[in-house]
Amino acid sequence: MRKPVIGIVGGMGAGKSAVAAEFGALGCKVIDADAVGHATLEEPDVKAELRKRWGKEIFRADGSVDRPAVAKIVFGDRRELEALNLIVHPRMRRRMERQISEALSDGGVKGVALDAAVLFEAGWDDLCTHVVFVAAPKEVRVRRLSLRPGCGRGEVEAREKFQISLDNKARKCDYTIDNSSTVSHLHRQVGELFLRIHHPTD
Repeated sequence: MRKPVIGIVGGMGAGKSAVAAEFGALGCKVIDADAVGHATLEEPDVKAELRKRWGKEIFRADGSVDRPAVAKIVFGDRRELEALNLIVHPRMRRRMERQISEALSDGGVKGVALDAAVLFEAGWDDLCTHVVFVAAPKEVRVRRLSLRPGCGRGEVEAREKFQISLDNKARKCDYTIDNSSTVSHLHRQVGELFLRIHHPTD
C-alpha cells in the first residue's frame, strides 16, 4: 500500500500547523508550505524576478526579501498576487515533490503531512492521496491570530478574500477535523483519522 500524502487546509488560525504536528508525532514527515515558500523567495533567480517587478523597496538591507512588504503589495491587488504566484508556485511545487519523494522512500516514515493553506488554489492537491479540512469558527481563529503581531480580523479577511471560500474548500476535502475545542480532542481526532487512512482495510 502506498504511504499516504495528507494535504491539510483550513482558514487562517484554524490550527493547520497543530494538526500537521499531530500527524508528525504519528510518524509522518511534515512539509510546511510556508517554510518552502520562504526558502523559495531567497533563490537568486526568484529575487531577480521580484526586483524586476517591484524594485529594491521589497528587499532588506541584508539582501533578503522583506516578506511583509511583498504581502502588503500582493494582498491589495489580485493581479500582483497572481504575478507572485507565477514566480514562486512552480518552484515551490518542485521543492515539495522532491521532499515528498524522499519521505516516501524512507522506511522510517509512515506518510507525509503537507500543511498548505493554498493547496487547492495552487493545484497542489494532486500531490495528495487525502485532503483534510481543519475547521474552527471565525471568532476562535481571530482570537488565536490576535496573539500574532499585526494579525487581526482585517488581516484574516484581506488574505482569505483571495482564496477559495472555506465552505468550498471543506467540500473538496475528504475529511474534516474540528479544532475548536481542546488539544486532547484534536489529538484523538487526528489519531483516529490516521488509523483509518493508514490502515484502510483493517
